[in-house]
Amino acid sequence: MAFHEVRFPDNISRGARGGPERRTQIVELASGDEERNASWASSRRRYDVAYGIRRADDLAAVVAFFEARNGRLHGFRFKDWGDHKSCLPSGTASPTDQTIGTGDGATAAFQLVKRYASGAQSWWRAIAKPVAGSVRIALAGVEQPSGWSVDTATGVVTFSAAPGSGVAITAGFEFDVPVRFDTDVLDVTLDFERLGSITSIPLLEIRR
Repeated sequence: MAFHEVRFPDNISRGARGGPERRTQIVELASGDEERNASWASSRRRYDVAYGIRRADDLAAVVAFFEARNGRLHGFRFKDWGDHKSCLPSGTASPTDQTIGTGDGATAAFQLVKRYASGAQSWWRAIAKPVAGSVRIALAGVEQPSGWSVDTATGVVTFSAAPGSGVAITAGFEFDVPVRFDTDVLDVTLDFERLGSITSIPLLEIRR
Protein backbone atom coordinates (compact mmCIF):
# COMPACT_ATOMS: atom_id res chain seq x y z
CA MET A 1 0.00 0.00 0.00
CA ALA A 2 1.13 3.56 -0.68
CA PHE A 3 -0.07 7.09 -0.22
CA HIS A 4 -0.67 9.07 -3.39
CA GLU A 5 -0.03 12.79 -2.92
CA VAL A 6 -2.99 13.73 -5.08
CA ARG A 7 -6.19 15.45 -3.99
CA PHE A 8 -9.70 14.17 -4.62
CA PRO A 9 -11.50 16.54 -7.06
CA ASP A 10 -12.46 19.75 -5.23
CA ASN A 11 -15.67 20.31 -7.16
CA ILE A 12 -16.98 16.95 -5.89
CA SER A 13 -15.61 17.09 -2.34
CA ARG A 14 -17.41 20.43 -1.85
CA GLY A 15 -20.73 18.58 -1.74
CA ALA A 16 -19.59 15.71 0.51
CA ARG A 17 -21.10 14.80 3.85
CA GLY A 18 -19.20 13.68 6.92
CA GLY A 19 -17.02 14.69 9.83
CA PRO A 20 -15.22 13.42 12.94
CA GLU A 21 -16.02 10.11 14.61
CA ARG A 22 -15.12 9.03 18.16
CA ARG A 23 -15.24 5.60 19.76
CA THR A 24 -16.61 5.51 23.32
CA GLN A 25 -17.46 2.47 25.43
CA ILE A 26 -20.43 3.01 27.74
CA VAL A 27 -21.31 0.58 30.53
CA GLU A 28 -24.64 1.08 32.28
CA LEU A 29 -24.51 -0.02 35.92
CA ALA A 30 -27.36 -1.63 37.86
CA SER A 31 -27.89 1.70 39.62
CA GLY A 32 -28.54 3.41 36.29
CA ASP A 33 -25.24 5.28 36.43
CA GLU A 34 -22.82 5.08 33.54
CA GLU A 35 -19.14 4.47 33.15
CA ARG A 36 -17.67 5.92 29.96
CA ASN A 37 -14.26 5.18 28.49
CA ALA A 38 -12.67 6.56 25.34
CA SER A 39 -11.36 3.74 23.15
CA TRP A 40 -9.64 6.19 20.82
CA ALA A 41 -7.34 8.99 21.90
CA SER A 42 -8.02 10.84 18.65
CA SER A 43 -11.00 11.21 16.37
CA ARG A 44 -11.21 9.74 12.89
CA ARG A 45 -13.11 11.34 10.04
CA ARG A 46 -15.56 9.71 7.68
CA TYR A 47 -17.04 11.19 4.52
CA ASP A 48 -19.44 10.23 1.76
CA VAL A 49 -18.63 11.98 -1.50
CA ALA A 50 -21.58 10.62 -3.50
CA TYR A 51 -23.54 13.76 -2.60
CA GLY A 52 -21.07 15.87 -4.58
CA ILE A 53 -21.76 14.16 -7.91
CA ARG A 54 -24.00 16.39 -10.02
CA ARG A 55 -23.04 15.57 -13.61
CA ALA A 56 -22.08 12.56 -15.68
CA ASP A 57 -18.54 13.99 -15.94
CA ASP A 58 -18.31 14.04 -12.14
CA LEU A 59 -19.21 10.37 -12.06
CA ALA A 60 -16.57 9.55 -14.66
CA ALA A 61 -13.95 11.50 -12.67
CA VAL A 62 -14.75 9.55 -9.49
CA VAL A 63 -14.58 6.20 -11.26
CA ALA A 64 -11.20 7.12 -12.76
CA PHE A 65 -9.92 8.31 -9.38
CA PHE A 66 -11.15 5.11 -7.72
CA GLU A 67 -9.46 2.90 -10.31
CA ALA A 68 -6.19 4.82 -10.06
CA ARG A 69 -6.16 4.27 -6.28
CA ASN A 70 -6.98 0.54 -6.68
CA GLY A 71 -10.05 0.91 -4.47
CA ARG A 72 -9.10 0.80 -0.80
CA LEU A 73 -5.43 0.07 -1.45
CA HIS A 74 -3.89 3.54 -1.72
CA GLY A 75 -4.54 6.67 0.29
CA PHE A 76 -4.97 10.19 -1.05
CA ARG A 77 -5.69 13.78 -0.02
CA PHE A 78 -9.20 15.09 0.61
CA LYS A 79 -10.28 18.69 1.22
CA ASP A 80 -12.80 18.97 4.06
CA TRP A 81 -14.44 22.26 3.13
CA GLY A 82 -15.75 22.71 6.67
CA ASP A 83 -12.33 22.29 8.30
CA HIS A 84 -9.31 22.90 6.09
CA LYS A 85 -7.55 25.90 7.65
CA SER A 86 -5.65 26.79 10.81
CA CYS A 87 -8.30 29.49 11.32
CA LEU A 88 -12.05 29.60 10.77
CA PRO A 89 -13.18 28.53 7.27
CA SER A 90 -14.18 32.13 6.47
CA GLY A 91 -10.80 33.55 7.56
CA THR A 92 -7.33 33.80 6.06
CA ALA A 93 -4.54 31.75 7.60
CA SER A 94 -2.19 33.86 9.75
CA PRO A 95 1.30 32.86 10.97
CA THR A 96 0.09 33.21 14.56
CA ASP A 97 -3.01 30.99 14.27
CA GLN A 98 -1.68 27.87 15.99
CA THR A 99 1.08 27.26 18.54
CA ILE A 100 3.17 24.32 17.36
CA GLY A 101 5.90 24.42 19.98
CA THR A 102 8.27 26.37 22.19
CA GLY A 103 11.95 26.68 21.38
CA ASP A 104 14.58 25.09 23.63
CA GLY A 105 17.68 26.05 21.68
CA ALA A 106 18.20 22.46 20.48
CA THR A 107 15.03 21.18 18.80
CA ALA A 108 14.71 22.16 15.15
CA ALA A 109 11.72 20.08 13.98
CA PHE A 110 8.09 20.66 14.98
CA GLN A 111 4.84 18.98 13.91
CA LEU A 112 2.03 21.17 12.60
CA VAL A 113 -1.00 20.91 14.87
CA LYS A 114 -4.45 22.46 15.16
CA ARG A 115 -6.09 23.14 18.51
CA TYR A 116 -9.82 22.59 19.01
CA ALA A 117 -11.09 24.32 22.16
CA SER A 118 -14.42 24.62 23.94
CA GLY A 119 -14.49 26.14 27.40
CA ALA A 120 -11.57 24.84 29.43
CA GLN A 121 -11.16 21.70 27.29
CA SER A 122 -8.84 21.38 24.30
CA TRP A 123 -7.75 18.72 21.84
CA TRP A 124 -4.75 18.96 19.52
CA ARG A 125 -4.88 17.39 16.06
CA ALA A 126 -1.66 16.57 14.24
CA ILE A 127 -1.72 18.01 10.71
CA ALA A 128 0.14 15.70 8.35
CA LYS A 129 -0.93 17.02 4.94
CA PRO A 130 -0.48 20.80 4.72
CA VAL A 131 -1.18 22.37 1.35
CA ALA A 132 2.00 23.34 -0.49
CA GLY A 133 2.63 27.08 -0.40
CA SER A 134 0.06 27.76 2.33
CA VAL A 135 2.23 27.40 5.45
CA ARG A 136 3.32 30.57 7.30
CA ILE A 137 5.61 30.49 10.34
CA ALA A 138 6.27 33.03 13.11
CA LEU A 139 8.75 33.13 16.00
CA ALA A 140 7.63 35.16 19.02
CA GLY A 141 4.87 36.65 16.87
CA VAL A 142 7.18 37.76 14.04
CA GLU A 143 6.64 36.09 10.68
CA GLN A 144 9.67 34.27 9.28
CA PRO A 145 9.82 34.39 5.47
CA SER A 146 12.84 32.07 5.43
CA GLY A 147 15.01 29.90 7.67
CA TRP A 148 12.62 26.98 7.71
CA SER A 149 11.05 24.34 5.45
CA VAL A 150 7.98 22.14 5.69
CA ASP A 151 7.49 18.57 4.52
CA THR A 152 4.04 18.59 2.90
CA ALA A 153 3.88 14.78 3.16
CA THR A 154 4.28 14.74 6.98
CA GLY A 155 3.51 18.24 8.25
CA VAL A 156 6.90 18.57 9.98
CA VAL A 157 8.45 22.05 10.01
CA THR A 158 12.25 22.07 10.20
CA PHE A 159 14.30 25.18 11.05
CA SER A 160 17.79 25.73 9.71
CA ALA A 161 18.72 26.90 13.23
CA ALA A 162 16.87 25.71 16.35
CA PRO A 163 14.63 28.44 17.83
CA GLY A 164 15.94 29.96 21.06
CA SER A 165 14.79 28.85 24.49
CA GLY A 166 11.29 30.02 25.38
CA VAL A 167 10.50 31.35 21.89
CA ALA A 168 6.88 30.69 20.86
CA ILE A 169 6.61 28.93 17.49
CA THR A 170 3.34 29.50 15.67
CA ALA A 171 1.96 28.63 12.27
CA GLY A 172 -0.87 29.25 9.86
CA PHE A 173 -1.77 26.89 7.04
CA GLU A 174 -4.33 25.14 4.91
CA PHE A 175 -4.45 21.35 5.00
CA ASP A 176 -5.97 18.21 3.53
CA VAL A 177 -7.16 15.05 5.27
CA PRO A 178 -5.35 11.79 4.43
CA VAL A 179 -8.07 9.30 3.48
CA ARG A 180 -8.74 6.12 1.54
CA PHE A 181 -11.84 4.69 -0.06
CA ASP A 182 -13.77 2.58 2.45
CA THR A 183 -15.16 0.30 -0.22
CA ASP A 184 -13.78 -1.83 -3.04
CA VAL A 185 -17.03 -1.59 -5.00
CA LEU A 186 -18.63 1.39 -6.75
CA ASP A 187 -22.32 0.60 -7.26
CA VAL A 188 -23.16 2.74 -10.30
CA THR A 189 -26.79 3.07 -11.38
CA LEU A 190 -27.49 4.19 -14.95
CA ASP A 191 -30.74 6.09 -15.43
CA PHE A 192 -32.76 6.38 -18.62
CA GLU A 193 -30.77 9.38 -19.80
CA ARG A 194 -27.57 7.42 -19.00
CA LEU A 195 -26.34 10.10 -16.63
CA GLY A 196 -25.64 7.62 -13.85
CA SER A 197 -25.35 7.92 -10.08
CA ILE A 198 -23.69 6.20 -7.13
CA THR A 199 -25.62 5.66 -3.92
CA SER A 200 -22.63 5.89 -1.58
CA ILE A 201 -18.88 6.50 -1.88
CA PRO A 202 -17.45 6.28 1.65
CA LEU A 203 -14.03 7.66 2.57
CA LEU A 204 -12.18 6.96 5.82
CA GLU A 205 -9.38 9.01 7.36
CA ILE A 206 -6.00 7.28 7.54
CA ARG A 207 -4.30 7.55 10.92
CA ARG A 208 -0.60 6.69 11.16
